[in-house]
Amino acid sequence: MENEKIEPGTPFIFADSISYQTDGIVSKRIIQKEKGNITLFAFDAGQKLSEHTAPFDAMVQVMQGSAEIVIGGNSNQLIAGQSIIMPANIPHAVNANEKFIMLLTMIRE
Repeated sequence: MENEKIEPGTPFIFADSISYQTDGIVSKRIIQKEKGNITLFAFDAGQKLSEHTAPFDAMVQVMQGSAEIVIGGNSNQLIAGQSIIMPANIPHAVNANEKFIMLLTMIRE
């Protein structure tokens, strides 16, 4: 199902909706609207998103595996089932401790 669009009204499992890529990061837009986006990511072990800022609040939900989420210089170790909010305009980074899948929900003001 990783290459197929997720159909509204049809049950699905996030971890089954995306595939890992060796030495890479894969993203899949689940919902894209004017007021926000929901994007699914699959990180291979050792991959990272370097420190950056975003103008909107965002929430990370770890669906599978584990990752380090750094917000404002503070390291947070998250495992599957855990979530964290990344506040707008605060530097943050994502480091894959192992293969992991996360759901990113970004809300625009």
